[in-house]
Amino acid sequence: MARIVNVNFHMDADLKKDMEKVCGNMGMSMTTAFTIFAKKVSRESRIPFEVSGNHFYSESNIRYLEKIMQDIKDGKARFAEHDLSEDK
Repeated sequence: MARIVNVNFHMDADLKKDMEKVCGNMGMSMTTAFTIFAKKVSRESRIPFEVSGNHFYSESNIRYLEKIMQDIKDGKARFAEHDLSEDK
């Protein structure tokens, strides 16, 4: 039988609570979910889902925003200030 070891890491308390609830709804513990994840990573030598960053900070978007700012500075584009709002 395989030797069992403990793995410890930190996680936001609300995230942990949410994950425990989701795992419980699927009839498993977080330990089982992480074990499934670890087995799949080991078997496939990859993260088993897409991992991506915020597209706002992508190189192409930064270049686009820099061009807009240059156009504004050069007087080629108009810029109107406005209040930002967040939908909640």
